Amino acid sequence: MNLPTGSLSRDGHRLLDRRRFLSDSATALGSVALANLLGGDGLLAAQGPVVDPARPFAPRGPHFAPKARNVVVIFCAGAVSQLETWDYKPELIRHDGTPLAGGPPVTFQGPAGNLARPQYAFRRRGQTGKWVSDMLPHLARLTDDIAFVHSLTSKSNTHGPAENFLSTGFAPDGFPSLGSWLSYALGSENQDLPAFVAIPDPRGVPQAGSNNWGPGFLPAVFQGTPMSAREPIRHLAPPSGITAAGDEAARGLLRRMNERHGASHPGDGKLAARIASYELAARMQLSVPELGDLSSEPAHILKLYGADDTANPTKAAFARNCILARRLVERGVRFVQLFNGAYASGGELNWDGHNKLREQYDRHAAILDQPAAALIRDLRQRGLLENTLVVWCTEFGRMPMFQKGAQGRDHNPDGFTCWMTGAGIRPGVSHGVTDELGRKAIQDIHPLYDFNATILHLLGLDHEKLVYEHNGIQRRLTNVEGSVIREILA
Repeated sequence: MNLPTGSLSRDGHRLLDRRRFLSDSATALGSVALANLLGGDGLLAAQGPVVDPARPFAPRGPHFAPKARNVVVIFCAGAVSQLETWDYKPELIRHDGTPLAGGPPVTFQGPAGNLARPQYAFRRRGQTGKWVSDMLPHLARLTDDIAFVHSLTSKSNTHGPAENFLSTGFAPDGFPSLGSWLSYALGSENQDLPAFVAIPDPRGVPQAGSNNWGPGFLPAVFQGTPMSAREPIRHLAPPSGITAAGDEAARGLLRRMNERHGASHPGDGKLAARIASYELAARMQLSVPELGDLSSEPAHILKLYGADDTANPTKAAFARNCILARRLVERGVRFVQLFNGAYASGGELNWDGHNKLREQYDRHAAILDQPAAALIRDLRQRGLLENTLVVWCTEFGRMPMFQKGAQGRDHNPDGFTCWMTGAGIRPGVSHGVTDELGRKAIQDIHPLYDFNATILHLLGLDHEKLVYEHNGIQRRLTNVEGSVIREILA
């Protein structure tokens, strides 16, 4: 067959050269083989998920089969003392009132005082016989279902940067939060609600504020949506005087205008993403009011959570937030961040117990304990805990000594406790060890990178492959570190 070679380009003529074709084919096959080998050995640059800007919340597949579909993070702001809660240290009782031999004369906020025994009694719990304090009796009854990690460390002893480090993997501002990474990686199972919801404490927002649910350099569509049982999402309801029919007609006109404008600007990802955000907001006008209406909850559920506690309105408000968290999980919201404790306030509004630890913890524990335990129990009785990972965390721990002239403990990022329960978690496990006084992690030490890597793993995500290129750098939640804590996995 004669080919019209006169109209071919120079590259076209090269393709007709048999020897060159065979040579190029061999090179291409070698490149494919090399890429396959490098990928198999984990030496090829990771690639993030492919996101359609017009459908940013469309479900996307994980790297491997997940154990969990949803996550609820109970974030206790202010740094809960591990020594008053989960990490029993009988030696601290024996050395109560004595100086710490070789200890630092000055800690974060000033001169160090003497060692101080736990301010609550500890007792053995459940079949495991684990020692847990009396401060949180409702949560203590769940000990057999929990996997504790006692040897976590942080990179900061300051609340704001430490909250950043826990939520984003970096102490400075400007990095994506865990929930934003998950929304970016997996999308959503409910197209009428956000993939990621942050529920602030009734007393206010945490120290690092919206950094805890911010998108950082990820597309803004993946940021968390703040809402609570008391304060639903703002600006969803139409202005007064607008009828439902008029509102629907206006939204229909806007939809047609957006479609026409989008058709005249094909390939504009930012425009498509903005239109998708507006369309989600429109759908939320219908879905959120029903979601936030807790009047349909039966009396026995309100009682289970403590939402009917008229003597403690802050507890009742936090309990309603816990019910809202369950309702979000029921409706397929991927990631729910539930805050207990607000901003810096001398420990009055959060767990920052520097001066009056026992007095303040009595108040804070009464707010947290029953509602948080009820959330776990309620998820289980509805069959939701099989697919939901529940995480309890705080930004760092506390020193074994009191501060000089005070009845509270200073900041301690060198050894503290967080835990998980639910989907994919091995129940009744205590992993990692701090020293005999609870000051430093000494065995199976895990920076918070490992904790976040484990959460991603349970959702079917390899923390080394979940990346986003920013300023020429392949960024990830765990920076260049992190290992999955496999000892706590089922």
